Amino acid sequence: MKKLALLVFIVLLFPLLYSQVEKDYSKVAIALLKYGGGGDWYGDRNALPNLARFVNQNLPVRVSEEVKIVSPMDDDLFSYPYIFMAGHGNVRFTEEEVLRLRKYLTSGGFLHADDDYGMDKYFRREIKRIFPNNELVELPFDHSIYHIYYDFPHGLPKIHEHDGKPPQGFGIFYKGRLVVFYSYETDLGDGWEDPEVHHDPEEKRLQALKMGANILLYSLLY
Repeated sequence: MKKLALLVFIVLLFPLLYSQVEKDYSKVAIALLKYGGGGDWYGDRNALPNLARFVNQNLPVRVSEEVKIVSPMDDDLFSYPYIFMAGHGNVRFTEEEVLRLRKYLTSGGFLHADDDYGMDKYFRREIKRIFPNNELVELPFDHSIYHIYYDFPHGLPKIHEHDGKPPQGFGIFYKGRLVVFYSYETDLGDGWEDPEVHHDPEEKRLQALKMGANILLYSLLY
């Protein structure tokens, strides 16, 4: 009971306590994953720079606003603490890329996959190849990724309608650490884009950016 009370105390006061210490990751770049299979990995090109800018303006963290494009076999893959992938279609990794991504993720890396609409079945197939023995599980609403800075008591915000299903956040854990976060039926990346691209209401864009800030901060601290 005492441990539960302490956990609640930490979750509620973390933003206040964390704001007293500024973390500088400005020399550490985040990256957009380039993948094969024909899917549009290159969509929402301003999404990550906008997210990085939002983090720098609103969180006690400084991150690089220069976003890199990285492929699984690139030499500098392991230098990125946070890698983002999105798209509407097919995703296909080679056998060498599967092994490379598995090594990246089990060595401290973090992958955030965001289904723009149409990537779901391909992503699930490929992530199963990377982690054949680790299930993609839905995260409970009390997971710290939803509360680490901004509070999302009901999990992911709904940004785009898609099939009208509730948004879901899935994850893969390796030795107790969350190494993959998959945002489904929400389209966070579109919400990060310039407002004139998707014409999302400002309230929706702000929700998307806040949730993205949580995910990016989580990837840096865990």
